[in-house]
Amino acid sequence: MTSTASRPAETDDTWLPEPPVLRSPWHTPERAALMEQARRFAMDEVLPVANELDPQKGEIPQRLLERLGELGWFGVTVPAADGGLGLGVFEYCMVSEELARAWMSVASILARSQGMGTAVADPDRRRELLRRSAGGSWIGAVALSEPEAGSDLANVQTRAVRDGDEWVVTGHKRWCGNAKAADFIQVLVRVADPQPGESRSRGLRNLLLVKERGSFPPGLSGYAIDKVGYHGFLTWDLTFDGVRIPAADLIVGPGEGGGSDSSGDSGAGFREAQAFLNTARVHTAARAVGLARAAVEDCVLYLQERAQFGHPIGDFQALRFTLADMAAQVEQARAFYRQVAHLLDEGVPCEKEAAMVKLQATEMAVRVTNQAMQLHGGNGYTTERQVERHWRDARLTTIFEGTSEIQKRIISNTMLPRSPLG
Repeated sequence: MTSTASRPAETDDTWLPEPPVLRSPWHTPERAALMEQARRFAMDEVLPVANELDPQKGEIPQRLLERLGELGWFGVTVPAADGGLGLGVFEYCMVSEELARAWMSVASILARSQGMGTAVADPDRRRELLRRSAGGSWIGAVALSEPEAGSDLANVQTRAVRDGDEWVVTGHKRWCGNAKAADFIQVLVRVADPQPGESRSRGLRNLLLVKERGSFPPGLSGYAIDKVGYHGFLTWDLTFDGVRIPAADLIVGPGEGGGSDSSGDSGAGFREAQAFLNTARVHTAARAVGLARAAVEDCVLYLQERAQFGHPIGDFQALRFTLADMAAQVEQARAFYRQVAHLLDEGVPCEKEAAMVKLQATEMAVRVTNQAMQLHGGNGYTTERQVERHWRDARLTTIFEGTSEIQKRIISNTMLPRSPLG
């Protein structure tokens, strides 16, 4: 259990928000130290940058990216032998909650590393890319969605055709965060069409488009989508017009080669995307908890600061009880994401649980940040307060990495068979 406030010092009558602590069964001294380090970094270095740049729709500055690399957080889940911290999804989500409490985009940029874009066939090159990923010099973007393939990833139509030792890619991708600033873009493409009776996901593969930061290679163009929130990095609509990718830059699965017979694949790209999404959904739950926690902590302070009818509004029972409900919801979601992160680290199949925690935590974050704006009254509906940023960013969490409706579909499909009439 975690209280939301600590008693004031004798010289100050303000109760300060008390952040969560790591308790049994999850506590270890190493985890507690990592959480405290992430918390100090988030509040001392990330939050001031967020408060300055988010209203300008500014991007995460290079120096902040360098600091994340110095701390090793681009490689939380990368093996220590490859330059990473060698930790698990639990620690990855724990750090991300702390960062999201300050600016969700900084927690999100970590997902563009963690060994992503390194699963090439050549083992020496793979090790080199893993080291770069862990150090923050191999930060990528993922191009999955298309105008007609968002929730329905099996409908991807972007086409890759072999031409000698290269793939030639043509198509349209949307919602590709960090695309221009990235060192690479991992692109889900169709290399073959399914035959009658085969899964629609057959013939989907992931290609690795290596590029220079801050530019697009020949044949690739795009524009930045103007978003309501989730600032810090740009999200792109991309057009591939004959983009050439070396044949060796094919993302492969365990034990799989990268030879020319890859076009006959049975849907490895779709499976890779689904495996990626399980971890991404728990990571999203942790980010949502960070946002909701930020809203609760801001309210603890505001309810003492704002006075009406001769009292701080925190004296009024209705508002106190609202705050209690908000805090309880955040605690519940945190306990759930920690449990599912632990399952992933144990190698337990948990597609249903990942969907459940993503659904529960993100919908909670929308409710809690919305209620926090209400508690702030008119002040909450201004850019003078951080709570409006938490609210804008929380609203996106129910949409990306699979909408709430898709999570309900995944969950219900594990619980109920389809009837013959369906």
